[in-house]
Amino acid sequence: MAKILASDDPRIRIDTLRSVLGDEHTVCSTDLSSTERVVETAREADALVVDTGVPVPAAVFGDCERLDVVARAGTGVDNIDIAAADDAGVTVTNVPEYCTEEVSTHAVSLFLTLFRHVGSYDRAIEDGRWDWTDGRPIRRLSEQTVGFHSFGGIARRTAEKLAGFGCELIASDPYVDADEMAAHGVEKVSFGELLETADHISVHAPLTEETRHSFDRSAFERMRETAILVNVGRGPIVDQPALRRALDAGEIAAAGLDVLNEEPPVDSELVGRDDVVVTPHAAFYSEDSLVSLNEHVAGDVRDALAGDRPDGFVDPNAAVP
Repeated sequence: MAKILASDDPRIRIDTLRSVLGDEHTVCSTDLSSTERVVETAREADALVVDTGVPVPAAVFGDCERLDVVARAGTGVDNIDIAAADDAGVTVTNVPEYCTEEVSTHAVSLFLTLFRHVGSYDRAIEDGRWDWTDGRPIRRLSEQTVGFHSFGGIARRTAEKLAGFGCELIASDPYVDADEMAAHGVEKVSFGELLETADHISVHAPLTEETRHSFDRSAFERMRETAILVNVGRGPIVDQPALRRALDAGEIAAAGLDVLNEEPPVDSELVGRDDVVVTPHAAFYSEDSLVSLNEHVAGDVRDALAGDRPDGFVDPNAAVP
């Protein structure tokens, strides 16, 4: 009987895992909030189910002869040392598509909230005003060009939704060719062209050394003063001090952030600003997405323990998509 230990994060539904894995496996929830706890737990588990806040560095795989699989209950695997897992013969899995609908909707929601100055109107009314000019200036959405930093599945779904508003769409992604983008009604551009051409930019990139601080001081200086930046990718893709400076200097107009460098933020200068909307890394969430997530995680663990290649297998030799 295999022992599966899962992070006690509320996204991970133990009942769903048990229903898929069946009585031949033991599934328990446990605290995996520190590297020490993960190292200790890995020694006694056949499988670990981890969320984004669980650190799984190389040290975890140094003394884990029993461990067969680390299943990431989510999309990004930047919290897991994939190479060390591969060296130890441990399979790593993730679920890249469970929340495509939710994250794309959230990106559009952040953008529209800022574009239509919904927060400004709401605050003005709370202050006793009833004046449409409190939202000025607002442009016509169908005449805006929205750019995407990375063009994977979530960005493509976001593009489909924005296309319905009549927006022009461009994207920068070295791993996606121009013909593939064109099939989605999107023009391929360089990163520099993205910064200078887009009226607004939506960030969907994974966190790598290549993408870390893509949006730094020089990037913001090249963007349009009326630009809205939305980040539903990873926090460190945006240099937060540089973003604060850009907002203060009027180099861009606003930012919608579902991800931050530090979560939850402590004394962040971006929280509480009228030109920034922050949500608590919640873009993934709907009740439906959580059902899909846990069913896929359980299926991947079951397959990996049986010696089969799981659907969510993370190839340590693959290029970043």
